[in-house]
Amino acid sequence: MAEKISLCMIVKNEEQNLPRCLNSVSGIVDEIIIIDTGSTDSTCQIAQQYGATLNHFLWNNSFSAARNASLEIAQGDWILFLDADEELAPDSQQILKRLVKDEAVEGYFVKIINYLGKEGWIEAVPDLVFRLFRNKKEYRFRGSIHEQIADVILENNSRARYQLAEDLTIIHYGYLDTVIQDKDKKNRNLALIEQELKLYPNNRLLQYHYGVELFRAERYSEAAAVLIQSATDIDPNTIFLPKLIRYIVIAQQSSGQLQAALDTAILGLKLFPNYADLYFYRGLILFEMKQFAQAQKVFTQALSMPEQPPQYASFGGVRGFRAYYYLAQIAESFLDYEEALKYYLYSLRDNPHFTHALEHLVLILRPTIEPLYTKECLEKVCDFCTPAANRLMADIYFRHGAYGLALHYFDQVEEGFPTSSDIKLRKAICLIQERRFFEALRLLDDFSEDSPEYPIAAVNKLFCVWIQEKPQKVRTLWRDLHALGLEIDTENVISLFPAFLERTKPSSQFLLGSDGLLLLLDIVQRLVAMGEIDRAFYFLNSLHPECLIENSDKIAKIFLNYGEDIKAIPFFITAIERDSLPDAHFQLAEIYAHLGKVSEAEQHYKQALQQNPEDPRCYVRLIGLYSAWRQAILKEALERFPENELLKKLVEEVPSSYEAAD
Repeated sequence: MAEKISLCMIVKNEEQNLPRCLNSVSGIVDEIIIIDTGSTDSTCQIAQQYGATLNHFLWNNSFSAARNASLEIAQGDWILFLDADEELAPDSQQILKRLVKDEAVEGYFVKIINYLGKEGWIEAVPDLVFRLFRNKKEYRFRGSIHEQIADVILENNSRARYQLAEDLTIIHYGYLDTVIQDKDKKNRNLALIEQELKLYPNNRLLQYHYGVELFRAERYSEAAAVLIQSATDIDPNTIFLPKLIRYIVIAQQSSGQLQAALDTAILGLKLFPNYADLYFYRGLILFEMKQFAQAQKVFTQALSMPEQPPQYASFGGVRGFRAYYYLAQIAESFLDYEEALKYYLYSLRDNPHFTHALEHLVLILRPTIEPLYTKECLEKVCDFCTPAANRLMADIYFRHGAYGLALHYFDQVEEGFPTSSDIKLRKAICLIQERRFFEALRLLDDFSEDSPEYPIAAVNKLFCVWIQEKPQKVRTLWRDLHALGLEIDTENVISLFPAFLERTKPSSQFLLGSDGLLLLLDIVQRLVAMGEIDRAFYFLNSLHPECLIENSDKIAKIFLNYGEDIKAIPFFITAIERDSLPDAHFQLAEIYAHLGKVSEAEQHYKQALQQNPEDPRCYVRLIGLYSAWRQAILKEALERFPENELLKKLVEEVPSSYEAAD
């Protein structure tokens, strides 16, 4: 006789999730028991449409009580329990039927894939959960939250045997950021666990879950303390110990306890020597501590680890794209761009959706200065055959001010799906930057006055006709924008368009807030990108000196980004005079080095190094500077004293360097 399976669930306001869950068990389970704890949406109607036995339960802050209410009704030989934000993976039907035929097994641990993150960046993290067991009246859940039944079964049946349900998988969406925010899970869970801990203060599993919830609530120091308490003198065979140790490490790291986190990771690796996550986080901590050589070694060890067992709940990419990314970061810290590019490519090959690696790869190639080279390099190694891939590249190039490249990929997107208003607006901006004004205005004219993007579109129309020196249209568009009742900062910035064409100085210098400053600097960037340097300075000269000084490093980087190194120099000098920023010293040294001003470059590399002695870039540059200097001096000396034996000997010590100098 076939074993019958009862699906047991508790739900509240799950109309968005419930159909997906119930569809996944269609034809697999023999009955569906749903306990509703107070839904106000269409959850109950949906449950009835799927033929569920529906009972209402007065919520009493106990998940176990609600789950046990479903067990009281269940008639099947086996209980499968799921939450509404979960589903059984496809192809589970025959697997489940086979599992419940094993008479020697009392229950199964099932692999669960937790999806974490938000739209645009979601990752899958596996774990093990106890979700399938025999239906017996003495088997009932315990605990108000993170309710348990595996231990209860063993207490009632010491001979009970559990197994891992091979090939059966649950997919869980409840840790996605949007779901957590919608349900306010963090605060709810913390409150329930705190109540439970008052009753069972020494329950290690409860302490572990409490520590995890504190971590999710970003209360890192408290989380570390609670998790350490849970781990003290724990049985090394405890199934959640690997995850517990990892959470201690990342809680300590997140609260700034770097050495403690490092010590915990090393201790954990003695217990679990193949735990890739601990190698990865150990590397991350060493990277943060600027111990680059050790970090490099540990990230490489993470890459060499075998497939991780489900109970480790290993985070995605610790044996792949994440480790490669930080190896690239280390290489970039030493200005070894060839090595960095290699590891960023490895990272992308392991995970083509890992945009952090793609962005860094793009920046190394300098798309604003060498657009064609950048495009050719990336198209050799990356596949841009889908509209989504083209949209991603367009957005990255647009964000970094490589407007011509962005336009190319926005054009490719259009071939895939209808143009959204967002893409249309960005494409219009790119067309203006490429001086294709007629096409840009045609797109901008599509935005009606009731469109939320209309003010931005109108500002860009104003910018477009202003660049073309059309005073009458500029005045008309400026008046139209003025009639919208804009913020005073925006008014001040757009008033500069007609003022420039009238060849008048700004009526006053503006002390702009963040939004006004963002608009002005965006205009300056676009003007510099177009080679309209005089116009860019007209806008910059409208800024109040205090505002100009405060943002001098940002302005310097705009000029630097488009190869206007000499124009960047005074702004970097101003930034240094204001705060003596190490990065401003470094960037200024880079400019002087490219200009052949060796003494000035040396001075600023040394100043940057003095303020930040842990930055390897300055050491690398000074070594190169001194090597080149030595080569130049040797060359000059040999030209004057070609037969001098001492000079010849010095050259022989560095033959390759001397040859390079020639």
